[in-house]
Amino acid sequence: MTVVRSLLLFGLAALAEIGGAWLVWQGVREHRGWLWAGVGVLALGAYGFVATLQPEAHFGRVLAAYGGVFVAGSLAWGVLVDRFRPDRFDILGALVCLLGVAVIMYAPRA
Repeated sequence: MTVVRSLLLFGLAALAEIGGAWLVWQGVREHRGWLWAGVGVLALGAYGFVATLQPEAHFGRVLAAYGGVFVAGSLAWGVLVDRFRPDRFDILGALVCLLGVAVIMYAPRA
């Protein structure tokens, strides 16, 4: 159950961080206005709080593992929201990152 909780929290963190960054991008680069950017900043702040809910006690480990979730999640966001088409190297890189998440977070430790 701890692994499932951790994975759900990683998903929520990715949604907050990637979605927040996308909203800032839309507000500034796509000229949708400061309201979009402001909501994005709030979402980015929420990401920081979600990370604290991870069952793992070590900040560095959680943040390092989350990096892999961020990479894969960013590509997925691009596919779903921006109609981005990843190539085989994007997909391979994302899989390598997710393997890193599994090793960092869920490998058995003494």
